[in-house]
Amino acid sequence: QVQLVESGGGLVQPGGSLKLSCVASVASGSSFSRYVVGWYRQAPGKQRELVAAGTSGGSTTYADSVKGRFTISRDNAKNTGYLQMNSLKPEDTAVYYCTVGLSAVRPNSWGQGTQVTVSA
Repeated sequence: QVQLVESGGGLVQPGGSLKLSCVASVASGSSFSRYVVGWYRQAPGKQRELVAAGTSGGSTTYADSVKGRFTISRDNAKNTGYLQMNSLKPEDTAVYYCTVGLSAVRPNSWGQGTQVTVSA
């Protein structure tokens, strides 16, 4: 089981930027680099959705609603994943969760979530 700790959420004005970080504690004998890192979000009253995911090989996928604004990245040497969010909109307001697993759609581990609020 991988433990994940997210940070970087907060309150930002529309058009602003935030960068979320996710530090993974990986069991001895395993490697963070083998996992797909994903970022999900859940807004009040809405279903949780996959926002972005990426592999160590550089493959990435994004929800249509964030393409061109969000960028997923990782630093395997630091066991850390990132989500750079630019041109934020009020509809991006949600709790954001970091995940890791062999698949983005079926992650094995979830972080505790970090609140992102976009409001003037």
